[in-house]
Amino acid sequence: MKKVYIVLEDGHIFEGKAFGAEGETLGELVFTTSVVGYVAALTDPRYYGQIILQTFPLIGNYGYISEQRESDKVWAKAYIVREWCENPSNFRCEKTLDEYLKEQGVVGVYDVDTREMTQIIRENGVMNAKIVSSIEDIDYDEIKNYKIVNAVSSVSENKTVVYGEDNTGASVTVVDFGYSKNAVEDLLKLGLKVTTVSATATADEILATNPQGVVLSDGPGNPAENEAIIAEVAKLMGKLPIFGLGLGHHVLALANGAETAKLKFGHRGSNQPVKSFKTGKTYITSQNSGYTVVAESLEKCGGEVAYVNVNDGTCEGVDYKEKNAFSVQFHPEAGLRDRDLDKIFERFAAMMGGND
Repeated sequence: MKKVYIVLEDGHIFEGKAFGAEGETLGELVFTTSVVGYVAALTDPRYYGQIILQTFPLIGNYGYISEQRESDKVWAKAYIVREWCENPSNFRCEKTLDEYLKEQGVVGVYDVDTREMTQIIRENGVMNAKIVSSIEDIDYDEIKNYKIVNAVSSVSENKTVVYGEDNTGASVTVVDFGYSKNAVEDLLKLGLKVTTVSATATADEILATNPQGVVLSDGPGNPAENEAIIAEVAKLMGKLPIFGLGLGHHVLALANGAETAKLKFGHRGSNQPVKSFKTGKTYITSQNSGYTVVAESLEKCGGEVAYVNVNDGTCEGVDYKEKNAFSVQFHPEAGLRDRDLDKIFERFAAMMGGND
């Protein structure tokens, strides 16, 4: 296999071997601690503009399974693993991970010391990186100056789609910031009628779909950069129930006058412990987020912290009791589900007047 290098903006250089598509690429380097679900991660719009570093050492042993996709394409800039399996074994396997990355034009790197690379990010924070074929004449300014821009507009579909027209429950409109297909499926399972609209939809356009509630979906990028979206969400406050999920959680906070901040190395993986202040229970959640709502800033906008991350104490959920809205940073629809966490969608359905 061809030798390649991963150059971090702080000067660290890692040697590895190429698989997937050939080429050089530049992105924000982040790590995920998930053990499985690499197909879902690669096709997750929330990884737009980022290079995924997988902490679990062996990847690709069940190959590519199309049913596990979160969208129709790979959004990550590149994929870094310790070891990849050339001969997957699974009755649903359609092709190898190598073949899939080649089809998608996405660079892969293996035989890398992913443990050391992860430690660097944990100690120094998320940073940019470039995958190159030669370490001669490295342009560190190019690497340091890389920024993820226009993330939401790049992943949001510019169309309106209706799902579950025969459902008899409440009508909910999902604002598409780069939503997970699982979130829509869980709303449909509750008997709700679901309409998805573009992230650029105005408050009036959202209300024109005649929703009984609005979901602000998850998505990629810095939430504070979405000024026009935040302004439109602010116009919706108090008019109908609103539920924010992931990026939508951050946008909802900003629309109410709170603040967000970038996490040192993010919450990415299927093993993030979150504590509920209401029940006192701690749940293991799946997350993919690089930002958090600043808890102290909620005092000025009537928001109350409902969930907190056990690892770092950051805000994981907010209730806006006087505005008929709430939000969470984690994914209540993902992975091995806890029944209490599943009730988050039921709670939203009840706010709209129930479900089937």
